[in-house]
Amino acid sequence: MKLTLTGATVALLLSSSALLANDSVHEAIANPAQMALPTMDYANTRYSQLDQINRDNVADLRVAWTFSTGVLRGHEGAPLVIGDVMYVHTPFPNNVFALDLNDNGRIIWRYEPVQDPSVIAVMCCDTVNRGLAYADGMIFLPQADTTVVALDAKSGEVKWSTKIGDPAIGETLTMATMPVKDKLMVGISGGEYGVRGRVTALNLADGSVAWKAWSTGPDEELLVDPEATTHLGKPIGADSSINSWEGDQWKIGGGSIWGWFAYDPDLNLFYYGTGNPSTWNAAQRPGDNKWSMTIMARDVDTGMAKWFYQMTPHDEWDYDGVNENILTDQEVDGQMRKLLTHFDRNGFAYTLDRETGELLVAEKFDPAVNWATEVVMDPDSDQYGRPQVVAQYSTEQNGEDENTTGVCPAALGTKDMQPAAFSPKTNVFYVPTNHVCMDYEPFRVAYTAGQPYVGATLSMFPAPESHGGMGNFIAWDNIKGEILWSNPEQFSVWSGALATAGDVVFYGTLEGYLKAVDAESGKELYRFKTPSGIIGNVMTYMHNDKQYIGVLSGVGGWAGIGLAAGLTGSTEGLGAVGGYAALADYTALGGQLTVFELPG
Repeated sequence: MKLTLTGATVALLLSSSALLANDSVHEAIANPAQMALPTMDYANTRYSQLDQINRDNVADLRVAWTFSTGVLRGHEGAPLVIGDVMYVHTPFPNNVFALDLNDNGRIIWRYEPVQDPSVIAVMCCDTVNRGLAYADGMIFLPQADTTVVALDAKSGEVKWSTKIGDPAIGETLTMATMPVKDKLMVGISGGEYGVRGRVTALNLADGSVAWKAWSTGPDEELLVDPEATTHLGKPIGADSSINSWEGDQWKIGGGSIWGWFAYDPDLNLFYYGTGNPSTWNAAQRPGDNKWSMTIMARDVDTGMAKWFYQMTPHDEWDYDGVNENILTDQEVDGQMRKLLTHFDRNGFAYTLDRETGELLVAEKFDPAVNWATEVVMDPDSDQYGRPQVVAQYSTEQNGEDENTTGVCPAALGTKDMQPAAFSPKTNVFYVPTNHVCMDYEPFRVAYTAGQPYVGATLSMFPAPESHGGMGNFIAWDNIKGEILWSNPEQFSVWSGALATAGDVVFYGTLEGYLKAVDAESGKELYRFKTPSGIIGNVMTYMHNDKQYIGVLSGVGGWAGIGLAAGLTGSTEGLGAVGGYAALADYTALGGQLTVFELPG
C-alpha cells in the first residue's frame, strides 16, 4: 500500500482546507512540539513528526522529571502541551494542573472542581478521565458529573460551564471532548445503566447547546434523513431505529458515546462509535437494536448523519463500538481512497471508505476471536456487513441463566478504548490489544433509573492454547487485513500507542513499563518501570529544542478495577477482577506523570 506525501498527517492537518477547522487547533497541532488534542490530530493517528529520539538512541532515555497528581485510581489519557505550558488532568475529582515548563514544572494554576462524590457509584469501570482539549485559548475539561468546563489557558479562570447529563439516572462523562470549527463535541457514558446515548455539540463561545444527535429513537432525534443517510450504501429508511427495538426499549437502550472523535475537514464530517445496547441480556431486547454498536459519520455544522455502519447487530457480548476511528488517505486497488480504520471491541478490524461508508476490509486482529466466523463481504448477500455468529458462543441462543463458556474476546474486547497509532513512514497501524476470553451467563433484569442495568455475570481468563498472557502489541496492515508482527504481553495492553518519525513506537503496560519498540520489526529497544501500572496514552513534545516523552501511570480502568476499587470477588468489576487478580503482584495504585529525555 502507498500513501501520498506523508500520509494522514499531511492529508488532513496541513491541507489548506484544514484552516476551515478551528484555526487555533489547526495551528497548535501543525506544530509537532505541542499537543493540543488527546489523539494528537484530527485524524487520530497518534503520530509525531519529532525524530530527535529515534531507534538508534532511544535506549539512552532517562527520567527528566516527574509530577505527582495527588490522586489514585486509573489515569487514562495524556497531558497537553501548548507553548511553554503543560496541562495535566486526573481521574475523579478531575483536577487540572498548568505546569510551567520553563520553571521545573512549577504549578502556574490548578483547578479543583467540586463534585458530588455519589457520581462514583454510577461510573461503570473506574473513575477515569480520558483527557483535556484545547482551542481558542481555552482548556476543556469533561467532569465525571457530566459538566463540561472551559478554563482560560493562561489563568485557569472558568469561562463557561455546561451540564449535559444527569448522574441520577446513570449518566456520566469520561471521554475527551473535540473542538472543531466553532463547536465542541462531547458524548455521554452510562450504557450499563440504561441511558440513551447521544452526542452534544456545544458552542465554543459560550457553552450553549448547538444540537444533539441521539443513538436510538425517532428519526428527528437521530438527526437522519431516511432517504439520504445510508448504511452500507443503502438508505436507512424511515424509523430505522425504533423498528429494531421491542416497544419503547430504545428509550433505555444504551448506545452511549465515550470513546474518541475524528474529523475530516475536507468532507466536514466527524466520526465516532456508539456503545453497547442495554441490557447485556440480549433476550430482553429482540431486534438489531439500531443504532448501538455503530460507526457514525455526521456533518459538523448540523449534526446530520451521512452514513452509519453497525458492526455488531443485536450485541450479545457487550462489544461496545466506541473505539477510535483513524483517518488515512491510501491506495486501494490502484485508486486513492479516503479511509477510516477501526479496531473494534468485537475483535474485527474494519477499513471503510470514510466518504461513503463502503466496507472494504473486516478481518480478525486476534486469532483467538471465535464468537463469529467472518463478516460477510458480498454486497449482493442479505448478510452483507454482518458477522456470522457461532451458535456455541451465542449467549442468547444458549439461553438465560445458562453459562456460555469460552467466548473470545471477553466483554472488554480484543481492544478497548486505548488508542492505536498509525505511522505514514511505515504505512502500519500499531495496536494495543487484549488476549482475553470469558464465560458469560445472562439473566433477566428490571430497569430502575440510576441502578445497574446489566443482566449478566462474567468471568475472564487468558485465551487458551496461546502464549499464556493476556495481551499482545501488534502491527496491522489495514489494506490486507493481517497482522505483521505481534509482541506478547503478560497482561492486556491498556495504554495508548505513540508512533514517531524516529522509527520508534511507544506503549505502556499494566505492570507499569514504558516500552519502546522498532517500528519496522517490533524489536524491543527500551523499557522503564514507572511507579504504577500504565493505562495512560504515551505522548511527546519538544521544549527548548529538546524532545521529551511523557506518560501517566496509575493503574485502574476496567482491567485494573480490582486494584483501583479494592474489589476481590472473581466476578466483580463486570468480570475483570478475577481475570486480573495476578496484577496485584506486579504493581500498586499511583498517580504520576513521568517525563523522559535523552542525556545532554
